[in-house]
Amino acid sequence: MQQHLVISLISDDKPGVVERLSAVVAENGGNWEDSRMAHFAGKFAGILRVSVPGDAGQALRKALAALADEGYKLQIEEARTVATGPQQTILLKLVGNDRAGIVRELSRALAARELNMEQLETGYDSIPGSGEPLFTAQCTISVAEDMDLDGLRDELDEIADELGVEIDCESATTA
Repeated sequence: MQQHLVISLISDDKPGVVERLSAVVAENGGNWEDSRMAHFAGKFAGILRVSVPGDAGQALRKALAALADEGYKLQIEEARTVATGPQQTILLKLVGNDRAGIVRELSRALAARELNMEQLETGYDSIPGSGEPLFTAQCTISVAEDMDLDGLRDELDEIADELGVEIDCESATTA
């Protein structure tokens, strides 16, 4: 039986971080399935999902733990399978002048509706010409295929008005 692991990683950013991690996964019978990784302020951070035959799971965990001696900070968790009905993917795009509380308000609105962020990417830049701080966010959520999105859109419009930002909410795909 396959075991699925979710691994989070932080290390100093240097060439070969992904190669070293992927070598340990492959050498221990694991299959790299999904990942998100990025460089932030001299650090390399990521999260990945791997599968491994059940009898090789403990050896993979031990080999990954040994990477701590090389400066890797890893957290390893067994993945859960969550049964859901038909889902639709919703993409939220936010842009506006940067100010404190934008992510909090967006996440609060989603949590109040018991909606879970599957992916969140934020960025900080400056508005061309004026140099004022510009905040962008893109968030992916999955909701029941038959969910009425009008209430969520109304609440997001209220938040957008309060914060002086634009928020677009669109159905991306049906899963």
